[in-house]
Amino acid sequence: MAHSLTSLAVFQSVIRKEMVRSLHVYESVEIEREFWFKSKSCYVEKKAKPLFRSEDFRRPEISEGSVFGTWRCIFVFRFNHSLPRFPTLLCLSRNPKLEDIPNLANELKFISELKPSKIYEEEQCSSSTEGYYNSDLPKPRKLVLKQDLNCLPDSETESEESVNEKTEHSEFENDKTEQSESDAKTEILKKKKRTPSRHVAELSLEELSKYFDLTIVEASRNLKVGLTVLKKKCREFGIPRWPHRKIKSLDCLIHDLQREAEKQQEKNEAAAMAVAKKQEKLETEKRNIVKRPFMEIGIETKKFRQENFKKRHRASRAKKNQESLVTSSST
Repeated sequence: MAHSLTSLAVFQSVIRKEMVRSLHVYESVEIEREFWFKSKSCYVEKKAKPLFRSEDFRRPEISEGSVFGTWRCIFVFRFNHSLPRFPTLLCLSRNPKLEDIPNLANELKFISELKPSKIYEEEQCSSSTEGYYNSDLPKPRKLVLKQDLNCLPDSETESEESVNEKTEHSEFENDKTEQSESDAKTEILKKKKRTPSRHVAELSLEELSKYFDLTIVEASRNLKVGLTVLKKKCREFGIPRWPHRKIKSLDCLIHDLQREAEKQQEKNEAAAMAVAKKQEKLETEKRNIVKRPFMEIGIETKKFRQENFKKRHRASRAKKNQESLVTSSST
């Protein structure tokens, strides 16, 4: 009955994907079939109760993707229509298991072997009483004139002149943008001039030590060297980290000791001498770090720095408490 096939629709269950149902129409005869597409074994055909009506099937709105209850349409073929695309599930070359169910496989094979020309010839030979056949024929293309719709049909020369003006204006703007881009590129190249290798090779540890009190960014600017180049140079001299922070912390401690020494001179000379000795130790440590920047701060200085930080914190806290008491009493 494959030669008399007029239409075929294949549906897949929404709930159980392995359940597939097909509706075959042979001129006036309609047959419904149900299949079980097992993933691990052969495909099996089951007894099918009629669910779809041929009248519903022939409606033009039924297409691929339309849902009927728990069944979704995945394939539709009508003899006098354009050939549909085969999904991978129903493609014989990609799914050889379809040979287990010949009732469906033979129909799909028949549809795949059809040519569009054959369908078109049979459509022309068939009776022209059914009007929807003619609606499926390809429509002739509309000619589109190259004309400005804002102008009248007679004013062709004016439209051409306006087009020429527009093209000239666009070309001028393009030239402007290209020129600005080239200028920007030249500026970037001017800015990003590499430092000569001779200048980098001549950099010594003594020269670097002059800028240890600055940050590494400021030092690179003063030395007229890139940041990455300066870091590489530091690694060559065995400096794992730029010693700006170490020197800055030591300077803060020395400054605090100077203040304390000035206070102690008025009260106790012995305490002032002890503070002066501590100050000398910190200054010598600072000189050593400048000479050998890979050195770490001593344990004693670290402890002293921690104590000093705590003192500052306590003093600032007491000051805040005193200010809050004054404001509360005034109110």
